[in-house]
Amino acid sequence: MASDNPQDKQINILRQAEILEVPRSSLYYQSRKIVKQAELELLNQVDEIYTDYPFYGSRRIKTELYDRFKKQVSRDYVRKLMKILNIETIYPKPKNTSQSRQDHYKYPYLLKNTVIIHPNQVWGTDITYIRLAGGFCYLAAIIDWYSRYVLAWKLSNSLDNEFCLETLTEALKTGIPGIHNSDQGVQYTSDDYIALLKNQNIKISMDSRGRCMDNIFTERLWRTVKYENVYLKAYSDIPEVKAGLTDYFQFYNHKRRHQSLPNNQTPAQIYFQ
Repeated sequence: MASDNPQDKQINILRQAEILEVPRSSLYYQSRKIVKQAELELLNQVDEIYTDYPFYGSRRIKTELYDRFKKQVSRDYVRKLMKILNIETIYPKPKNTSQSRQDHYKYPYLLKNTVIIHPNQVWGTDITYIRLAGGFCYLAAIIDWYSRYVLAWKLSNSLDNEFCLETLTEALKTGIPGIHNSDQGVQYTSDDYIALLKNQNIKISMDSRGRCMDNIFTERLWRTVKYENVYLKAYSDIPEVKAGLTDYFQFYNHKRRHQSLPNNQTPAQIYFQ
């Protein structure tokens, strides 16, 4: 129930973020409602297509939009939607929709032919789009590649790097990886993010440009989260999705058995063994 005390309405944005345990930018969620309903519907549909087929480019997504949803839009408009979704296809292409910056150094991919044999050998991170009623937000997570354990995750209304920094800071409370892998997006090439990794002597690996499948375990995590939770729940706003994903990631880490893990164990059983 809302309070009638005027002082309760004067809580500043920083304190509100602390109370909700979300990045400060998340509290500006209402601004996302300016997105037209028709465009929001298309964003959700492109997200579904990409979740199923992360190797699809704008041309094939355009075709799938018509085949699956009877939506006919231009390829340029599909590219615009992909940029909002922060997604790209797995092959190199002229335009990098992960929004890298030319003045940020791009680290090489270190994991080709690497055999992952123990927890904290490699961590992977990424950002994905989360649909909400009348808007959307973004989810960042860090996953241990060996155990599939989700070490930390955060939500944000924007693609600013603040929530990615908070995710990494939270994950480092649990362990220190040998290698940290990400895409070349500005969130992960920023000076603050790189400094946080270097301060822990963590080797930095970045996906080849346009190759989201270099971070395949995180891509699989997004598909699981969306089909087992987000698409089923139809969340209304950030506080609601935060509560729902808190429950889901607890289930994912500690109760959900993985066929890809030895003896169908849970990520927590493998990570903390």
